Amino acid sequence: MTFKAANGQWGHSLILLPQDQQEALEVRRREQLTDEWQRRCTTRAGVEGTISQAAWRTRIRRTRYTGLPKTHLGHILAATAINIIRLDAWITGTPLGETRTSHLARLELAS
Repeated sequence: MTFKAANGQWGHSLILLPQDQQEALEVRRREQLTDEWQRRCTTRAGVEGTISQAAWRTRIRRTRYTGLPKTHLGHILAATAINIIRLDAWITGTPLGETRTSHLARLELAS
């Protein structure tokens, strides 16, 4: 159930979930506070970073080839390129990129 302002545009909205969904949501939020969940999330963050780097560096989201064999070859070349980029950064001691901080978070940090 969702409640909105009378004009439908301005104001806050309130979403009330059915009791079973609300309880499941609370269980999941409590799970996120455990060490085991944090460890799994760290692993996922590394994978997400690799996918992001591949997407930005090699533009792998769109293929420039027609057909599965050529597309597969493009993916292999993109993965090889990412490995070479990371190997070069490791050899030269280039620091890892920092996580982006939003404008709002920077304002909060400044205060």
